[in-house]
Amino acid sequence: MQVYLVGGAVRDQLLGYPYHEKDYVVVGATPEQLLAQGYQPVGKDFPVFLHPTSKDEYALARTERKSGVGYHGFDFYTDSSVSLEDDLIRRDLTVNAMAMDEAGHIYDPYGGQHDLQLKVLRHVSDAFTEDPLRVLRVARFAARYASYGFTIAAETLQLMRDIAQSGELAALTPERVWKETARALMEDQADIYFQTLKDCDALKALFPEIDALFGVPQRPEYHPEVDSGVHTLMALKQACQANYELDVRFAVLLHDLGKALTPADELPRHIMHEERGLAPVTRLCERLKVPTQLKNLALVVCKEHLKCHQVQSLKPGTLWRLLQRLDVLRRPEKVIAFAQACECDAKGRLGLEQRPYPQAQYLLNAMEIVRNIRAQDLPAHIQGAEIGEMLIQYRIDALTEFKQQHGE
Repeated sequence: MQVYLVGGAVRDQLLGYPYHEKDYVVVGATPEQLLAQGYQPVGKDFPVFLHPTSKDEYALARTERKSGVGYHGFDFYTDSSVSLEDDLIRRDLTVNAMAMDEAGHIYDPYGGQHDLQLKVLRHVSDAFTEDPLRVLRVARFAARYASYGFTIAAETLQLMRDIAQSGELAALTPERVWKETARALMEDQADIYFQTLKDCDALKALFPEIDALFGVPQRPEYHPEVDSGVHTLMALKQACQANYELDVRFAVLLHDLGKALTPADELPRHIMHEERGLAPVTRLCERLKVPTQLKNLALVVCKEHLKCHQVQSLKPGTLWRLLQRLDVLRRPEKVIAFAQACECDAKGRLGLEQRPYPQAQYLLNAMEIVRNIRAQDLPAHIQGAEIGEMLIQYRIDALTEFKQQHGE
């Protein structure tokens, strides 16, 4: 029995990229041998075991054969006769098809180290096209390693395009699409993920609401980049550079979906695009079974982002009602996330990436003002329903004073 470290851990160790998960492949063993050594079985489709102490995953070397649609449509064969090379050739990219033995020796039958030096993401074999999930995985790797200078090999991008055009992407479950996308959104250059999906014609199949933004013009005096899809990815890039959380990045991605629905005779203006965007945001979130918290922030950013841009000119009562809709008293973190997303929208414009956005701090200051006014601050004789009414009045009065102090 021989044990090898495989996949991402080998790739990232050679790259000097931080990694945490370790996967191992076991050659020349049977399930019974691993069970006898205390390994715990966890695999349903093929034999995968957890190490008795480290809990790392150990999989028996296996081969696979396409037997259906989607990424579940495979028959797997495991036997002690399956070689390391047999196991590695079924993997997606050459940089993921390397193994390391316990002595640190690298086994690289398909040129992974060479492609690391070339900074190229290249498929191992034509069997790449048998698994549609690989389109998303390669796009995610492109986003992760873009800062290292990695690009996708032209022939691999063509295979990704072939998969997209075959209709096989429809076989992916919503949960799997969302899992890959959520991971991609947290990469340093998440915009590359969506650009890659567009480049291989997969964006239209997986995210038609986002794909529809490309080619839709905006007023150049406000958006020098003009294209709505380009602006969306520029705004997402801002969220990544600021290292914002997943909910903010996702909300930024969806904030302008309504622009794809603007009537042609109104272009390049986008009157009421905030309201028009609510339906496609909802549809995308429900289709991919996006967590409720992320969906809720995406909806409020879609609907209210122009209010944030105008916040310094809002009347105190209007500002209070905006804060109410943001759930300021119960969820101040939602107001913070909202302000972050709106700042990314404002800075995600060609040549305006460094422009200050004082609206964010203005909104957060207003949040602190209203949150610091509590029922105990009211006169003692105020009771019952009057408490709520008086609290609102106190908060609006405080916002009025705040606005006057800022000369607005």
